[in-house]
Amino acid sequence: MQVLTQDARSMMDAYAQQLAQSYGVQSTQQLFNVSPAQETKLRQAIIESAEFLKMISVSTVDQLQGQVVDLGMSALHTGRKKGGRFAKNVNVGGHKYALVETDSCAALTWEMLCQWANQGTKNQFMKLVSDYSNQMFALDKIRVGWNGIEAAETTDPDANPLGEDVNVGWNEFVRQRKAGQIITDPVVFDADGGGDYKTLDAMASDLINNNINPVFRNDPRLTVFVGSGLVSAAQYHMYDNADKPSEHIAAQQLSKDIAGRKAYTPPFFPEYGMVVTMPKNLQILTQRGTSQRKARHEEDRKQFENSYWRMEGYAVGVLEAYAAFDNASVGTGATAAEEPTDTGA
Repeated sequence: MQVLTQDARSMMDAYAQQLAQSYGVQSTQQLFNVSPAQETKLRQAIIESAEFLKMISVSTVDQLQGQVVDLGMSALHTGRKKGGRFAKNVNVGGHKYALVETDSCAALTWEMLCQWANQGTKNQFMKLVSDYSNQMFALDKIRVGWNGIEAAETTDPDANPLGEDVNVGWNEFVRQRKAGQIITDPVVFDADGGGDYKTLDAMASDLINNNINPVFRNDPRLTVFVGSGLVSAAQYHMYDNADKPSEHIAAQQLSKDIAGRKAYTPPFFPEYGMVVTMPKNLQILTQRGTSQRKARHEEDRKQFENSYWRMEGYAVGVLEAYAAFDNASVGTGATAAEEPTDTGA
């Protein structure tokens, strides 16, 4: 049975006191509002905790519901106007976002706290606690973004371990507003030539040429997000048939460049999915002034709980600059043509 040591308890109390001081409150035992300045600082700390969040748009909005703003995704910004100055305004997409109550809790068990207390100084301990909490909050944002289907009144993490019921993520956001951007017809990736696509280049090119608006097709920011299952299937074939060093190098570069575009496999991205868009087209929106925190010992559960509550939602700025093969519709290997693989949302 794990017992919270005196050193761990002392360091944990010091962390709670420091947290209260930084937020300007008497205690973190009860839920407290975060000031605008600290809200910005918290958001930045969470962004810094996950590389993928630095690539996309993570911002605040004033209203619970509103029109999605085109954050720098619009087309031509250069021209002239007779008798005046040419200007390109930031566009409003015409489709709406909706924010919902979002409650995160990074629980640190007594066992974890005791191990961290033995690893160094009080300052090192507090940094471990802070970094861990921010990273858990950050990864959950990404997890829900790629896999979210609905915002259930009461969520079930056992039945929906990827946050499918926490919020409507990017893929579902687009599906509900412009379904043609999401390919749901069964397709097969088979590097041996027995399916619809033999290479990831062909698969991505099909998405780009048929589903991405021509205005954005040659945008250098266009990125292919691809699932690890598809990358593994393609790399296996390339390694298996490679007889030259250059072919091995090509296999290693596969996950970095697809169809002449940058390629990336984000955390928690659907294993057999593929999305083509500009990273900044993916948005996470939080209502300004709604962030609340709480951090305290929960002895009955033998853990210290660091909580973060806010109104939050997901959006895609320009629907025509987003195209995807739905994860559940993609099979791999020749046999998949007859029995499509059901890989989830």
